[in-house]
Amino acid sequence: MLGTISPGEEAQLMQTIEMFEVITQSQPQDYQSLEILKEAYLKLARPKDVINTSKRIAQAYVQLGQLSSAILEYETILQSHPDDAEALAAMADIESKANSLTAMPAVMEPSPASKNKGTSQFSANDVDDGKSTMQKLFVESKLITQGEFDLCWVKPPLHESPGKVYEPFIQTLADKGICPIEKSLRLLSDKARLAYIPLDRYDIDAETVRIFPKDLCFRWCVLPLERMSKSVLVATANPYNKHATDELSKATHHRVMYYLCSPPELLKLIRKVCR
Repeated sequence: MLGTISPGEEAQLMQTIEMFEVITQSQPQDYQSLEILKEAYLKLARPKDVINTSKRIAQAYVQLGQLSSAILEYETILQSHPDDAEALAAMADIESKANSLTAMPAVMEPSPASKNKGTSQFSANDVDDGKSTMQKLFVESKLITQGEFDLCWVKPPLHESPGKVYEPFIQTLADKGICPIEKSLRLLSDKARLAYIPLDRYDIDAETVRIFPKDLCFRWCVLPLERMSKSVLVATANPYNKHATDELSKATHHRVMYYLCSPPELLKLIRKVCR
């Protein structure tokens, strides 16, 4: 496998592994990041690490109560390693638990915007840009007042080109001296349970960026970073913006995965790469 990738691609994969090992060590239930890690190991032809990561993914599913997904992950391991004692024991334990459960998993309802993917026009009432959730988090936690929230929350134009990158809410809070960025990121990370990604250490995949409309990135201050496995990694400072997720999903068949990042770094990169 190593012979089929360039030295540059190998270096990028090693960087990805280093970064996502840190993320998954601190957040062992983050199965999406583990999937990215597994894909990187697979591309580098490191089968032992692939198997170990698959087991970590399955364990994450078990901890989250997603037993059917855990079974599928262990079955994948056993296809290539049918005598793996750890996987066999885990499968038996999971199947015992699964047999006692009859409830079906809940399915998320699509947002109003995603139900109307064939139409380009929508009203402001259709747009769930995360305002209500962010308001609840920041105001009800008494981190800021309602007046400070109203002062700093900005809604970009919906039916015309934004013409510039609209700064995220937590950047505006910091600019006005209301709440430091670090405190806002800590709150969002704790509540949204998202990993933080240091953009200053990340090599952006230009081909991935070009898939997505510049206006989308400018309007919602999001930046696609790269495609890994069946996902596209997206940097954001507002993980509750469902409308941005809908727009990103229209541009790719990959699953959208958000990662929190520093707003100044995010703004700088969007202005640099989205032209």
